[in-house]
Amino acid sequence: MSERPTRRPRSRPPVRIGLIGFGAFGRLIAAHLGPLFPIFAYDPAGGAGTALKGVTLCDAATAGACDLVILAMPVPQLKAAIAAIKPHLRAGATVIDVCSVKALPADVMRAELPDHVDIIGTHPMFGPQSARGGVKGLKIVVCPIRGPNARPLAAYLRKTFGLQAILATPEEHDREAAMVQGLTHLIAKVLVEMEPLPRAMTTASFDLLLRAVDMVRYDAPEVFYAIERMNPYAPDVRRRFFALAAELADSLEKNGSA
Repeated sequence: MSERPTRRPRSRPPVRIGLIGFGAFGRLIAAHLGPLFPIFAYDPAGGAGTALKGVTLCDAATAGACDLVILAMPVPQLKAAIAAIKPHLRAGATVIDVCSVKALPADVMRAELPDHVDIIGTHPMFGPQSARGGVKGLKIVVCPIRGPNARPLAAYLRKTFGLQAILATPEEHDREAAMVQGLTHLIAKVLVEMEPLPRAMTTASFDLLLRAVDMVRYDAPEVFYAIERMNPYAPDVRRRFFALAAELADSLEKNGSA
């Protein structure tokens, strides 16, 4: 009696990633994910330029029909991007945003995306400047919004890229980011306006301050707008900072005239 030939299990096709937005941060995403997954990139702004290895430039329908769809654009463009891909989203797909604030995009995605897709909010706590030497050891916040895939995603990012993946609610993220990012960008904005800044006779602490400024000085204006105007906790942090700065200035003026 001849033995029945053993069937080899069929290998699963690779996860297809649709990347909506191919600006500076979209290209950073593609540079790291392109070697691992087929990526189909659609840029609503029409300025995608040349593709990277593993990336196919395409239309909204093709990118929107992928297994995993990443929204990489400023918060004000989120609704329009979702409208472009909404008819093409397949059941069981996962949609992820990478916006600098989390509560507002979470509300938009819950309202605008169909019920048959899962939703995860993420915020890579770095940009093209700070990730020039690689992303290992850098931080990313992962916010579960709809579906069970947030924890597996965080585990994958830790294992594959060495990222410090932090699970948080959108509100928890925004509360801390209001100070972590809000103050950094605010101080950097003021210092850039005070240029030229000393570059030769500097202390180690001032050099660190310059490094912080240089990490965010080339961010798109939309990033600063989102961090300062779309985070509901940012105004209170900003007011407190300026109030304390004003008190210190007043104290120095009074002591100086004594």
